[in-house]
Amino acid sequence: MKVEDLVDIIGADFYAGVPDSQLKALCNFLMNKYGIDPKHHVIAANEGNCTALAAGYHLATGKVPVVYMQNSGEGNVINPVASLLSEKVYAIPMVFVVGWRGEPGVHDEPQHIYQGEVTLKLLEDMDIASFVIGKETSVEEVRKAMEGFRKLLEQGKDVAFVVRKGALSYDGHVKYQNPNTMLREEIIRHIVSVSGEDPIVSTTGKASRELFEIREANHQSHKYDFLTVGSMGHSSSIALGVAINKPEAKIWCVDGDGAVLMHMGAMAVIGANAPKNFVHVVINNSAHETVGGQPTVAGKIDLVAIAKACGYGKAVCVDTFAALDAALNMAKCNDELTFVEVKCSIGAREDLGRPTTTALENKVNFMNYLKLG
Repeated sequence: MKVEDLVDIIGADFYAGVPDSQLKALCNFLMNKYGIDPKHHVIAANEGNCTALAAGYHLATGKVPVVYMQNSGEGNVINPVASLLSEKVYAIPMVFVVGWRGEPGVHDEPQHIYQGEVTLKLLEDMDIASFVIGKETSVEEVRKAMEGFRKLLEQGKDVAFVVRKGALSYDGHVKYQNPNTMLREEIIRHIVSVSGEDPIVSTTGKASRELFEIREANHQSHKYDFLTVGSMGHSSSIALGVAINKPEAKIWCVDGDGAVLMHMGAMAVIGANAPKNFVHVVINNSAHETVGGQPTVAGKIDLVAIAKACGYGKAVCVDTFAALDAALNMAKCNDELTFVEVKCSIGAREDLGRPTTTALENKVNFMNYLKLG
């Protein structure tokens, strides 16, 4: 169905969300209609952030907001749904629009398989009534579902539209870009060159896919890398756990701006522990590029200042390859917790592949390599 029809049927004038490829039609529609406008559309740091923001909107206006997200974000909303929105607490009504990755019977990446299996059950467990929208779902069926939802919303309950792959369409287009010049894949190539045989923990999305393909092109083993294919925002915490327990090894974390924003408290924990063998590289294109390129707020904040305030001993920002190489070599030689922000353009190869090893193989190979260190 046309995304315009869904928006019209819901009838809300405030949306907060974390972009999802399954909801690209909705994201692009909202960007064209509102852009980033705190009165109507906010892309937040994580799904719990969106939910709390939407709750504040309801408290201030009495209206029903919409929160959109990939189903992987259900875990981030469980706390505010159960302890804030619930009719047994504040009874705050909300419409969730959830992209259904890993739907049973539909091929998807390993990180989405279990999440896809429990998507509807998690909503049921949170007492959120749901309606699934597929390619064949008619406008009238959605309209009828929303009529039933309105009765629940009036009681202070929450409801959800779960969107199958390809169910929403939008004819409009949005071009996402920034003024930066360095490509992420080339940035990672430089990191691989300087890090040598040091272990790398890479973040969710295209960064891990590019790291895998760089190793392939270099005829290198994948044992050096832990690819954080799911759990967005947690790669730096994984790397911290490795760094603390492998103090003789230099541990690199290749992170993204969207991931850093999603669970930024991790930087405070990293800084407080200050492992001297940890290098935290944040590739900042100010975009959720893996799911479409929608903007993050990372272009409006000073990540280096945040890193320094959190306790990182060295923190720099670079926007050229010469400066990048200097920063990476400095980090390699430093015996100090180091943060490197790299300004990056939006874009990736259209033929970018996916890891050909399984997640379990990746874990076993990485753990065996760490044992040798």
